[in-house]
Amino acid sequence: MSSSIVLIGPAGAIPSLRDRLASGAEVQTFTDSQTPDALDHIVRSKPRIVALEIEFSATSRGTALINRIKDDPELESCEVRVIAHDGALNRVAKKRKSGSHITVTMAEPKPTLDPTGTRRAPRTSIRQGIEIAIDGNIATLVDLSIVGAQVLSPKMLKPNQRVRLTFTDGSAVIKCSGMIVWASFEMPKGMPTRYRAGIDLTTDDSKGLTAFAERHRKILL
Repeated sequence: MSSSIVLIGPAGAIPSLRDRLASGAEVQTFTDSQTPDALDHIVRSKPRIVALEIEFSATSRGTALINRIKDDPELESCEVRVIAHDGALNRVAKKRKSGSHITVTMAEPKPTLDPTGTRRAPRTSIRQGIEIAIDGNIATLVDLSIVGAQVLSPKMLKPNQRVRLTFTDGSAVIKCSGMIVWASFEMPKGMPTRYRAGIDLTTDDSKGLTAFAERHRKILL
């Protein structure tokens, strides 16, 4: 286990934040745009502390990095902290009392609800590997209803972004418009980084979407 500290945050904030860390400690810095490089360094060097600038820690990339560290048993001794602008270090990840696994509580994206608190339409879970096009870029479909979809995309997706979607298989081609209502950045172990997003759909072909979902429904064993 390395005794170093990894510091990640906006480029303009790093010099002042670094000065507030423990004197004499070996500190490796990365800007918030270098998150994948920072993760690679963390996995290889296993630093004692990963310090995230407070505003970066609340972004989708910061959240994804914390979750990625939390989920990797090889990083169980790595302590994740948020460094505030007054220099205080606040722990945001800690060990379980009964073991050494790091735990972090994160808010999960909430499903789109109607005023009574229920889904506006039944959502169908889609089997693995079904792809659709979002603005011409390939994304993987996670679930689908006539009013919404959840997708995984290698391309950036942002809340309030308007998109065009195309659902294509051997039986139909369905085109519709949509708006990204939530999005999160993910860094799964052993896989490329990706964006998970929920999309509100507007379509004139609800029957076509329903049929598409049924053709590709995940079979639960």
